[in-house]
Amino acid sequence: MASAPIEKQEAGAANSWQRLDRFRLPPGFRGRPAWVVQLWWLVQATLFRLSPQIAYPWRRMLLRLFGARVGKKVLIRPTAQFVYPWKTRIGEYSWIGDQVVLYSLGPIEIGAHSVVSQRSYLCAGTHDPEQHDFPILAKAIQIEDGAWLATDVFVAPGVRIGSGAVVGARSSVFSDLPSGWICYGSPARPIRRRGQRA
Repeated sequence: MASAPIEKQEAGAANSWQRLDRFRLPPGFRGRPAWVVQLWWLVQATLFRLSPQIAYPWRRMLLRLFGARVGKKVLIRPTAQFVYPWKTRIGEYSWIGDQVVLYSLGPIEIGAHSVVSQRSYLCAGTHDPEQHDFPILAKAIQIEDGAWLATDVFVAPGVRIGSGAVVGARSSVFSDLPSGWICYGSPARPIRRRGQRA
């Protein structure tokens, strides 16, 4: 009996923070009509994901057909996921590992000769927690040439990872990382210069 007023108060407090009934996707946010988005997701779940591991040219072609800019000899595993490929750019000779997610609500650019290892998650979108209508925000991610994200790295919206940087396994990157440094942790921090033995 006594818990009912507390539950009501908690529900009221939640509604004072964000009102999802007021959320609206900004016009043109996806970058393509809804039918193109749905078609891509269907193609990704079938023709892309079910392709043999060695079918790298096939997956590059599918991504390019949907507007991704993919350089030559890029190796993309079939379990990698691209939300909006037309917002993605990958430089030549780069590798995208198994179960990598490119949550490309905003632009994601990966430089040449870069590695994004398995289960990493690049998140180029967020929401404004200060607004009641919880507006969605796109914030670009840039991974520069020759960078290596080890397994299970999370990259937050708006982050730039400098050329030649290494991000250690299971790190979380919430701010820019400098070129040529080995970085790790949560949040990830520069530890030492690449090429200098510990």
